[in-house]
Amino acid sequence: MAKTPWWKSKRNSSDDPEEFRATLVEHLEELRDRIMRSVFALALGWVAGWFLEPFAYGVLNRMARRAIEPRLPVGSKFEEVFRHVSDMFMLQLKLAFGIGLILAFPYIVLQIWWFVAPGLKPNERKPFLRLAPFSVFLFALGVAFCWIILPAALGWFADYLHNFPGTSLLQEPGTLILFCVKLLLAFGIGFQLPLVVWVLGALNLLSAETLLKYWRQSATAIFIFAAIVTPSNDAFSMLMMAIPLTLLFIISVYVVKFTQRKQLRQREAQIAPAKSPTTPRQAAEQTDAESETEADIDQE
Repeated sequence: MAKTPWWKSKRNSSDDPEEFRATLVEHLEELRDRIMRSVFALALGWVAGWFLEPFAYGVLNRMARRAIEPRLPVGSKFEEVFRHVSDMFMLQLKLAFGIGLILAFPYIVLQIWWFVAPGLKPNERKPFLRLAPFSVFLFALGVAFCWIILPAALGWFADYLHNFPGTSLLQEPGTLILFCVKLLLAFGIGFQLPLVVWVLGALNLLSAETLLKYWRQSATAIFIFAAIVTPSNDAFSMLMMAIPLTLLFIISVYVVKFTQRKQLRQREAQIAPAKSPTTPRQAAEQTDAESETEADIDQE
């Protein structure tokens, strides 16, 4: 029989996290369960990735060859060679893990949400309801953008072979394909930055005014982040990640500004009924008070 989570067993009609506060042990148990489920999902994705690896390798390899071969000098050749008998197995294992991570990513995001959600009040929980679909969308957007620019990046690297006449390119398949996979994952993860900014703003941990005030520092941090995350550490890949991230950051700042204005209007709307008279007697007293105030003003 499935165990009922602590936050469901303690929740009441008020839906206020303060009234079903968990103990440290309960928090740790819940965290352990979420981590175990995420690891299990990653393991299943890894197994599925093992069988999907030949197809994924074929797609990546054809893309890399079409990008590299036309940019080589006349007389040079491009060959892929393994240098160790175990390299084939390790390459398939690593590629399967990368595929499994991509497949399990949406479920892992949901596990993070299910762990965080019970500690949030209803008005704080609303921004997170869009977390999973937007996170998957931004991850896919980052991967798609990287897929578009990846041939240009590989061709740019291959062009440097012209500086070394009489040489050929003997490429290890593992190095080439894993470079492509790491770059795709790096862009997918990097494109989560606007979502992080939006969530922090929706929770009022950051204001749009603060983000706009320190936009130069934020842009610098984005470029440093891009330089760290891109596996090749070259200027071309860094700029291809940093420029769209900066644009997405600016868009997210204005989205945060709109969200915080909407939250302010909602709070004002909730406060207004509390100040309005609720009974005929209170309404009459308020009318008398307003009349007295107007009479005092006329006398002055």
